[in-house]
Amino acid sequence: MSQLRSVVLAGGGTGGHIYPLLAFADCLRRHDPAIRITCLGTPKGLETDLIPRAGYDLRHIPAYQLPRSVNLDLVRTPDRMWRSSRAARAIMDEVDAEVVVGFGGYVSVPAYLAAWRRHTPTVIHEVNVPPGVANKLGMRFTKNVAVGFPHQIEQSEVLKDATLVGVPLRRTITSIDRPAMRHVARKHFGLDLERPTLLVFGASQGARSINLAMAGAARTITDAGVQVLHVIGARNEDVEMPTGLSAPYVTVKFINEMELAYAAADFALVRGGAITVAETSALGVPAVYVPLPYGNGEQRRNALPVVQAGGGLIVDDAELSPEWIVGNVLPIVVDPRRVFDMGQAAAAYGRRDGDEALRRFVLTAAGVKG
Repeated sequence: MSQLRSVVLAGGGTGGHIYPLLAFADCLRRHDPAIRITCLGTPKGLETDLIPRAGYDLRHIPAYQLPRSVNLDLVRTPDRMWRSSRAARAIMDEVDAEVVVGFGGYVSVPAYLAAWRRHTPTVIHEVNVPPGVANKLGMRFTKNVAVGFPHQIEQSEVLKDATLVGVPLRRTITSIDRPAMRHVARKHFGLDLERPTLLVFGASQGARSINLAMAGAARTITDAGVQVLHVIGARNEDVEMPTGLSAPYVTVKFINEMELAYAAADFALVRGGAITVAETSALGVPAVYVPLPYGNGEQRRNALPVVQAGGGLIVDDAELSPEWIVGNVLPIVVDPRRVFDMGQAAAAYGRRDGDEALRRFVLTAAGVKG
């Protein structure tokens, strides 16, 4: 095969699955505008909004949460998976899929099963340790596994033979020149052009603990001359901020142009999701990472290598407080030398070519020349 003509991409539920999928789809289309890209998702996930808005064909298939214990859902699972994989296979047959690339989420499981039954080459992209349950199941059907970070290979027996490609990131983010765009970005958000700037966000849905801690620290931070761009989160309740602050404190629910937010920032206070860690390190934005206090500890594992490289700090959610921010974040943000050095360390760890590296990996798996 000399050229890849039809690709099926599977991933859904959360931004952590969908944004890499979209970045990879954009990469495929840059190289070949005529390539057919079909995305699989469910009616309930964020993909229903994000994928069509990005201009890609989204097909809905039934997908079910995989039970983690013995219960009635476990008994029903084989029949449900058969129906879901049959729907996925019908779509793959219709578009004559030549390769399937899965990014996780429950919708990926029927895609992996359908591809296995069709003898279609399959690639799995994973960004967490331990791997998500859907991708872990998919690894039973393919050896073509790519990961986003070096620590995944080092820390997981399941991923020890995976190939490191990085995380596909949106080209609007990876192509931005932060210093050149700093004034433009700050003007866009109504910020002062010269003040030290702290960017605060808790992933796409926000983080209430971060919001509350920042509300308590806002007056001291702005009295020190630092301005703040704070993304509250689309699903979070508004947090009452002090009035009459000494420096700009801009709050928004959601930002579509995250590249401008990164360009405006000198330093960031964020969660430790894989996409957030990949973006901040790729762009050389030093950060304090506040991992989610539940789950498998994957957010701490994501952030820790950047911190160990000198590109940030890490603090437990339970320890985050206004006092902690004032005592640990403020001294860095007002010190340009420390901000610069930490940014350089973050950038040395990060990478901007995850989309291209994954494309090369997929072409090899599909038996196609680049």
